[in-house]
Amino acid sequence: MNLDVPLLERAALNAVPAPRVAWDGGFVVRGFMGGTGRANAACSLDPGEDPELEVRIGRIEAHYAALGLPCRFRSTPLDPPGLLPLLEARGYREAEGAVIMQGGIQPATEADAEWLASPGPGWLSVLATAEYQGSARRAEKEGTPPLLARPATWLVLHQDGVPAACGHAVADGSLCGLFDLAVRPEFRRRGLGRRLLGALSGWGAARGAGHCWLQVAPGNTSARSVYATAGLAEAYRYRYFLRN
Repeated sequence: MNLDVPLLERAALNAVPAPRVAWDGGFVVRGFMGGTGRANAACSLDPGEDPELEVRIGRIEAHYAALGLPCRFRSTPLDPPGLLPLLEARGYREAEGAVIMQGGIQPATEADAEWLASPGPGWLSVLATAEYQGSARRAEKEGTPPLLARPATWLVLHQDGVPAACGHAVADGSLCGLFDLAVRPEFRRRGLGRRLLGALSGWGAARGAGHCWLQVAPGNTSARSVYATAGLAEAYRYRYFLRN
């Protein structure tokens, strides 16, 4: 099953919530604590012509200024025509985005899996080894559970008595979004990444969400290879644009 961009973009809005959300034309404008990109960016869900686009960009900039957050646009295949030239003319620069991958992953069970209702200290300690966790980013992850309107889980796999790998999943209809997949450096190359994928896929399948999707940095070729071997393929990419 190949999923279209609008379906995956809507699933992402559900899976990565933000407490402050507004709409301006075809743009959804989201704000949290300035940590994660998706929860603190504006993006379009309507790729049609927008005769008010330039004025709309100005309003979105004013919106983020009022929130005390930097203005960030997330560019996807659903951009209205002319968005990027207007952003570049206003001094925006491109920042790394992500590759969206989707497909079927063989479900598996993990006898020693620790399933959590929220991201606990052990889960966060593993994630901190994979990406920089500033105070805003960590606070957003800790504040996500009460904002979610879809079933979600946080998974920890243990090795040698310590948290060794972590992941997060959100079930949304037939879709299972996978996030924050990480393995401690000292436990890498032991197959834990594939075990995470299988366990989270199994969790989703048990809730009718048998089709998985995730996002990964374009330069993370090792992770992309693992995901492709597990059954995922590239669907599309997005990029961020921030003002200089």
